Amino acid sequence: MSEKLQKVLARAGHGSRREMEAWIAAGRVSINGEIANLGDRVDADAKVRLDGRLVSIKSADDIICRVLAYHKPEGEICSRKDPEGRPTVFDRLPKLRDARWVAVGRLDINTSGLLLFTSDGELANRLMHPSNEVDREYAVRTFGEVNDFTIQKLRTGVMLEDGPAQFDYVKAAGGEGVNQWWHVGLREGRNREVRRLWESQEVQVSRLIRVRYGMIELPKTLPRGGWIELPLEQVNYLRQLAGMDPETRSMIGTDKHSVARASQVRSAKIRRAVRKSKVGAATGSKRPKPTRTRS
Repeated sequence: MSEKLQKVLARAGHGSRREMEAWIAAGRVSINGEIANLGDRVDADAKVRLDGRLVSIKSADDIICRVLAYHKPEGEICSRKDPEGRPTVFDRLPKLRDARWVAVGRLDINTSGLLLFTSDGELANRLMHPSNEVDREYAVRTFGEVNDFTIQKLRTGVMLEDGPAQFDYVKAAGGEGVNQWWHVGLREGRNREVRRLWESQEVQVSRLIRVRYGMIELPKTLPRGGWIELPLEQVNYLRQLAGMDPETRSMIGTDKHSVARASQVRSAKIRRAVRKSKVGAATGSKRPKPTRTRS
């Protein structure tokens, strides 16, 4: 059965449907050697190329929706390639055959913590859509005087250069003097929004760690640069948030032997991934353990 071209490209993880429509209109996509047009549909055996490169065409039934939780270290960028040669968040992920990992949102180079990846481009695009306000929680270490008035301003809202913004909650999480830890939550992912909110009150952010995305928490035992694959229950929680049908298949076994074996293999892969880190070993800093709270 044929499908719209932009839907096929989005599912393959190349971008949102709207972005794919723009690429098609710009003449960057071809079908069986002919420049594609908006409205074109493709079959499973079509030869689709994007900027001259062959695109793997798979139906929705052929794709198992997989999700990874990755502990991003500081110093990695959320791009597949960097002209400056800096490490990227994709460098240590497991390889996929005829597919690729798509990041669900971004964290800036100086932010660490939970970053999700999925093999289903449609899921990633829906979760990243502005209308899908998923609660994100961050552990923040600040430097500067923070009083009750500052907290009230951050909760009720301040005006940033790209519009009003506010935290859903701000909760103290320890610290001494002018160095304090906080847990903050918000439901959007504008560029450097957490840092900019604090900076609007003349408070500097010295550490920023995402510890939760919706109900998915950063595992306490997951080292920086390590990843784990989420079980089917958590995958379907994310699919429900995105308004998608549940997944029925998983690469993680359910019997005790399969779970134990998967845990061993996963631990070995995590160790290999972490060894590739050039950033974590150089910094020598340890991840703090602020108390986790829920909104």
